[in-house]
Formats: sequence, structure tokens, C-alpha cells
Amino acid sequence: MSQKLVIIPTYNEVENIERIVRNIFSQPVDFQILVVDDNSPDQTWALVQELQKDFPGQLHLEIRNAKSGLGKAYIHGFKWALQRDYQFIFEMDADFSHNPNDLIRLFNASSKQNFDLVIGSRYIKGVNVINWPMKRVLMSWIASKYVKLITGLQIEDTTAGFVCYKREVLETLDMDKIKFIGYAFQIEMKFKAFKKGFKVKEIPVIFTDRTKGKSKMSSGIIAEAIFGVINLKLKSILGKL
Repeated sequence: MSQKLVIIPTYNEVENIERIVRNIFSQPVDFQILVVDDNSPDQTWALVQELQKDFPGQLHLEIRNAKSGLGKAYIHGFKWALQRDYQFIFEMDADFSHNPNDLIRLFNASSKQNFDLVIGSRYIKGVNVINWPMKRVLMSWIASKYVKLITGLQIEDTTAGFVCYKREVLETLDMDKIKFIGYAFQIEMKFKAFKKGFKVKEIPVIFTDRTKGKSKMSSGIIAEAIFGVINLKLKSILGKL
């Protein structure tokens, strides 16, 4: 059994899911994949079930009842992984904004350089984003600077969703106490891992905006991130993380 699991949350990603699955399985490292689908109306889950015939024992599927947030989908996946023997657990989008070729770089930084949390970072070397409107690039970059300022977290891309966790990180963090569901979820996970003393590494990646399907970004997700950061910092000060 492979020790490396890539978790891909999906909601209406039927245009992307087959391509991303086949691309990951074409890598020269034996990754497995868990798709966590929120009962997509476009039946992404049904296509995954068809693909499982081509990749038995490698491609896994969990179908949740309804769309309830990125964070909850990942937590579902983390708990599933921890019930099995995976040692390296990855977060990755379905829409090719994260390049599957970079999975090996994240894995090597964790397995060979012994980092507990490895982040595919858009901002560790300038701004490496393709096809985003300038307004969105600025919003994302400013958000990461804001998080650093408020929390003291020494990470350039705090909202990054392309991540490799060693098993020990997820075992240490109480998944039931992770409260945020949008981009604040990504900040909360990194902040709590950092406060626990885990070794963190950012490696530069190029982020390319989706060309198929629709973005799940909303004003509510942005607001959660802005106010969630303050909440995290206050809880840290009060020892209530």
C-alpha cells in the first residue's frame, strides 16, 4: 500500500476530475487519491466511480450528503486517511490550479528534508500566479501579509491549499476543534501546526487559475478569513487554541 494520499475535494468538477486523476497517476511516484465529493449535481462522483475501474485500490471516493465547505471536506479526508496507514497526506484542488508535477517536490521536501508541513507557495519568490485578475492577486497577497501581521505566522502564503502534511501533524491537531470551513481553514491549520512546533517549509510553485468549471470563492469565505484570523490570535493569547 502506498503511504502517500492526495485528497481532492470536489463540487461540480466533472470537467476536470478525470484529467487530474490520470495526471496524478502518471507521476513516477505511487500516490493514491481520495476524492471527497459533496454530492455534486453534475455527478462528479459518478465519473470517479467509473474511473475506479481503471485504478482499483488506488482511487478512493467518499460522497458526503451536501456542500458544507472546503474545510469540512478536508477534515473528512484527514480522518479517513488516519484510519489507514498513510504517512504523507496532501491537499490539492481538482481544477489544475495546482500542478500535479509539483506533488513530487512537496513529497521530497517532507520525506527527504524532514519537514512536517510543506506548502506549495505562490508568494515565497515574488508573485507566481497566472490568469488571475490583478484585483484578485492583490487581495490574496494582501491577505497573506495581513495574516502574518496579526498572527506572527512566518509563512508567506498562509491561504495556500497545496500542502503536504506528515501523519504526525494531523494526529496531533484535534480535527474536531478546527472551526473554519473556507480559506480561513487553511490559515487555521497552518497556525496550529506552527504553534505546535512542527517544521514548516514553503517551496515555490506557479498557481494557474482554472480554465474549466466555476470558482467557489464568495464574500462569506473572505469575511470568515478576515475575522477568523483575529479570533485565532485572541484564542492563542488566551491559551484556548
